[in-house]
Amino acid sequence: MQAAFPAITPRLTHARARWRIKLTYWWRHGRWPDLDDPRTFTELVQARKLAGANAAMARMADKVAAKAIVAAQLGSDWLIPTLWHGTELPDRPVWPTPFVVKARHGCNQTTFVLNDAADWDAARARGKRWMASDYGYWLDEDLYARIPRGLIVEPFMGPPPALPIDYKFYVFAGRVEYVQVHLGRGGRHRWILLDRNWHRVSAASADPDPVAPASLARMIVAAEVLAKATDFLRVDLYEIGGRPLFGEMTFYPGSGLDRFDPVALDHRLGAHWLRALAQEPERAAA
Repeated sequence: MQAAFPAITPRLTHARARWRIKLTYWWRHGRWPDLDDPRTFTELVQARKLAGANAAMARMADKVAAKAIVAAQLGSDWLIPTLWHGTELPDRPVWPTPFVVKARHGCNQTTFVLNDAADWDAARARGKRWMASDYGYWLDEDLYARIPRGLIVEPFMGPPPALPIDYKFYVFAGRVEYVQVHLGRGGRHRWILLDRNWHRVSAASADPDPVAPASLARMIVAAEVLAKATDFLRVDLYEIGGRPLFGEMTFYPGSGLDRFDPVALDHRLGAHWLRALAQEPERAAA
């Protein structure tokens, strides 16, 4: 397994990082991860964190730089417009509501300004906290330390206040294998995992299987184009009025701390990733 992660070896001797990762993994999964011979998807995420990030990964995860990548590879019609980006929000908003404020250099750092001053005051306060923090530090996601700190403002997509369904495409060796559909964001948030043929693979629940987006075929192609140079990448997309739109690209989904139901899915996704790693020499030579 070591040969599949040649960049890991120097970092694996970093005892503090290893123990921090082991403890957070045990806290979430109730077992110790195998960092020397990772087999499950969540263990492989930990191995990727220990391996460290490179500049190309940072550009893809950067919410500003990623848009240039998407425009070049898919076209600008896939982009949610950027109303503004910078390091300090103005005293008063200068954009029509509703809109969204995000941190450029992190994940799950999003706030919504729907129509009133209280929303804006809360957004400014959160923006200041995001700018003052090193996102991902305590989870050893050093990728985010490579991204310039900043804030980005985008229009709210779809009719507010409901958040659009989030389609997260799991791409291994340039092929979409699974789609994680996030429902009820901002309220009763839950997710369902389906394969690329839109068959549910996660455990049965009270939720019916979600209807496939009209642009699913286009979304799959787009995710595979964006992820073609990686062994694994998650590409997040939306569909607004039948039109597919880019969200973000993620190298550490849930920091490898989210549990799969059933647990066997962790091994199943891990097997896809291991096969992708085994193909790396062939893909590099192609």
